[in-house]
Amino acid sequence: MKKTPLYEEHLKLKAKMVEFHGWLLPLQYSGILAEHNAVRNAAGLFDVSHMGEISVKGEGSEASLQYILTNDISAMAPGRALYSPMCYPDGGIVDDLLVYKLDGESYVLVVNAANVERDRQWLLLHASGAKIEDISDRYAQLALQGPNSLEILQRLTSQPLNEIGFFRFKSNVSIGSASALLSRTGYTGEDGFEIYLDAAEAPTLWQRLLDAGSSLGLVPAGLGARDTLRFEACLPLYGNELSEKVTPLEAGLDRFVKFNKDFIGKEALWAQKEGGVKRRIAGLELLDSGVPRQGYEVRADGKAVGVVTSGNFAPYLKKYLALALLNSDFSREGQKLLVSIRGKEHRATVVPTPFYRRSGKV
Repeated sequence: MKKTPLYEEHLKLKAKMVEFHGWLLPLQYSGILAEHNAVRNAAGLFDVSHMGEISVKGEGSEASLQYILTNDISAMAPGRALYSPMCYPDGGIVDDLLVYKLDGESYVLVVNAANVERDRQWLLLHASGAKIEDISDRYAQLALQGPNSLEILQRLTSQPLNEIGFFRFKSNVSIGSASALLSRTGYTGEDGFEIYLDAAEAPTLWQRLLDAGSSLGLVPAGLGARDTLRFEACLPLYGNELSEKVTPLEAGLDRFVKFNKDFIGKEALWAQKEGGVKRRIAGLELLDSGVPRQGYEVRADGKAVGVVTSGNFAPYLKKYLALALLNSDFSREGQKLLVSIRGKEHRATVVPTPFYRRSGKV
């Protein structure tokens, strides 16, 4: 099992450790419910050092990424971050990722932990004139999330954090004794920051952040809360809402697919768009108590019409909710459905997404 640079810190905090795609990571510290609500109301600190980082640089870097990704990176300026799917020719998703533009011909892609090597190989296969390098081992990544995150982080840096807009970043920011790439991004549905720094500096910064935020409600948070938070905010998870068998249009990621340029999978996605998307990710609220787990069947009119991709009791909203890949005819708001949970059918209705949206704007 791989261990992050913060492994010993998690043991000190008596975290419950679990295996996740070959990594030993903290599932929870004080409990998923408590950590989830701390992020919604105050702040949480996550170790997400298992995420992968791939460097793309050289003369062909922009042109290569423009062709490999569905989103349009041509207008990106240094200091900008952008979300994009990366597709196969048939429109299925290789991975979803963040692109950081460091300068004119230098980018860093932040990819899902389970997909690092597959993504690297895909980039090597399709990039022209760009140098592709897996640099994951160089970095630790911390995510400070929640409404108090800016105030907490500001205690450790002279960088005016209000100047960093949403999906913007600054390089070489001094935070405590560490130098970091600081990004106004996250995976919780809250305001917050993701901090990329040298692995050796991570344990000291982790503790300094916890100390700085103790009076503002900051708690360490694990994978469990990270999943329930992203679920409430309806942020897709690769392997659940996204996969090689699901297209970005089916996943509701239409705004990240730019048909005004050429990219891998364009022909298949355009045909799907023109012919009508036959199935879609939609939100469900259960009217009967029960946890709708991934893979559970969704039914209507005595037949299967979809499958749950993610489901849980939403801690902040206090509802049983699900995301499901449904036949488009049954994905309209207000549609009455049944979810099969352990052999028993539970009533559900299609509801708008995201389930949770924070008040105010960054």
